[in-house]
Amino acid sequence: MNKKILRTGLVLLLVGGIALAMNYRDQLDAEQLTLWVESFGMAGPLVFMLIYAAAAVLFLPGSVLTLAGGAIFGPLWGTLYNLTGATLGATLAFLISRYLAADWAEQKSGGRVKQLKDGVEAEGWRFIAFVRLVPLFPFNVLNYALGLTRIKLSHYIITSYLCMLPGGFAYTYLGYAGREAVAGGEGLIQKILMAVALLAVVSFMPRIISRMRQGPKMEVAEPQRGDKETD
Repeated sequence: MNKKILRTGLVLLLVGGIALAMNYRDQLDAEQLTLWVESFGMAGPLVFMLIYAAAAVLFLPGSVLTLAGGAIFGPLWGTLYNLTGATLGATLAFLISRYLAADWAEQKSGGRVKQLKDGVEAEGWRFIAFVRLVPLFPFNVLNYALGLTRIKLSHYIITSYLCMLPGGFAYTYLGYAGREAVAGGEGLIQKILMAVALLAVVSFMPRIISRMRQGPKMEVAEPQRGDKETD
């Protein structure tokens, strides 16, 4: 009974938090966020990562935060803080979903849904790597959806962190280049070209990963004219 009450309370708290976040999501501004985080001084990175984690749980757009992380902390530290905050939030959403609804999903899933769920669980970390490198589904939705499977938590955390690195670094660098453009920093053209190149690599990544998953195709040579079929 106590467990049921706890779950109900957590659901109500989560729904209320998401509703409140959605109501104020248009006020999430990268410039204001930058000023606010910088006001915390040395504690700024910790505050930023906690904000990023909360945003992932509450379905707030991570793109604004990723760009802000690059603008505030630079491309290297910004990537570290962005990935850490995103992975922390993704893990919290994963655990919340598993605690609230994994048992229910296991009992209710059947037919095509069960086949899909079994397929995801069979691939395990490979499926996580694929969806992190090739974002087929919204990041926040995917975190909760994967919590309904029996994928190992350790595989989820490690694979998510590593496979979000390419896209995370690209968008973090874009935020850094944007701030440098506004500030008129040195080597501006090179930084902009680097940002464009990184985004181009990320945009082609879905095709590369898809071809890797399909594997080499066997080519069947067509019979040449004059060849006869043998019995």
